[in-house]
Amino acid sequence: MARHEMWELRQMQSLPLQAKIRMTEYRIRQWYEEFDGQVYVSFSGGKDSTVLLDIARKLYPDIPAIWVNTGLEYPSVRRFALSKENVTELRPKMNFRDVIIKYGYPIIGKEVSQILWEVQKSKREGKDIPIYRLKRLNGEAIDKDGNPSQYNIPQWKFLLDAPFNISHKCCDVMKKNPAKKYGKENESVGIIATMADESRLRQTKWLKHGCNAFDLKIPQSNPMSFWTEQDVLTYIHTYNLTIADAYGQVVVKNDGVDGQMNIHDCIGDYRGCQYETTGCKRTGCAFCLFGIRQDLERISRLQKEEPKIADYVLRGGEFSESGMWQPSKDGLGYWFVLEWLNMHGNLKIGIPNRDCYMDKYCTEENRKYLELEVK
Repeated sequence: MARHEMWELRQMQSLPLQAKIRMTEYRIRQWYEEFDGQVYVSFSGGKDSTVLLDIARKLYPDIPAIWVNTGLEYPSVRRFALSKENVTELRPKMNFRDVIIKYGYPIIGKEVSQILWEVQKSKREGKDIPIYRLKRLNGEAIDKDGNPSQYNIPQWKFLLDAPFNISHKCCDVMKKNPAKKYGKENESVGIIATMADESRLRQTKWLKHGCNAFDLKIPQSNPMSFWTEQDVLTYIHTYNLTIADAYGQVVVKNDGVDGQMNIHDCIGDYRGCQYETTGCKRTGCAFCLFGIRQDLERISRLQKEEPKIADYVLRGGEFSESGMWQPSKDGLGYWFVLEWLNMHGNLKIGIPNRDCYMDKYCTEENRKYLELEVK
């Protein structure tokens, strides 16, 4: 049974920032006291967790933090995370390339990828396909009132025919498992900066467990669940908080008048302002394809900022013995994945130096999947 209803979340999200800070402080204190200080902050180096770490250490200066070095971070985010005091660096057992080869590429979002993974896995193993999952992909799932379910995702059914495996496993293998191991070894529980408005999955989790999920098998605190992106940016700007260079600066949102000082900067009054970053909007895993439809130029931006990393991500790739596309020794093979997504899903994802990669790596077999004329 859910602890909260949607109206409660909307009400909390509408509160002023200072009220949200106080509520977050209360939840951190509650968590800290419940576990006698045996807690840690999960610190990604991103702007959300930077705000969380700032709030937590104003309350408890000695609270430890962990940072998982997945190899997927922007270099500036890595440097920033390790520049903080009392941060323990963790590493996953598998690298991203091996995770893709074993499980599949992370595509669109964790919820979508999990459904596709379960259906594809059932087909590969000759097992019965999960009926509810298939209904959602067909747009046939019905809610308790007999109406089409809000969780239907027929727009992503075409991904079942992808010539590459799709999976949600990367987050578990590369982030959650190292954190779980740290928590078990240190007998401590985590505080994480996730927010309900980031995804339907996180929203559902908050509705069921609230901010401090004491009832989970591995308890977890998400004391900023009711914050929004603008809250985070406002906090950073208000308290002049240093963030990773990949974000650039947090500034008042462009009012469309180039070359002129914003009126809010002139008078020093920022009440009611909307903010934005001059660099990356989000960092996270720099070349993960979760959320790519909301950030179509992610790989193009990576190419501008970190061309060597982008080249490794895009180049290479090969078909496995089972006929599925996967990374090769040369690179992760994103050029083909993105081209297929654009061709069959009309996603319009930016592919930097597309013609170069097509000319160098596109074979007759690739062309069949891309519906191109075979040379």
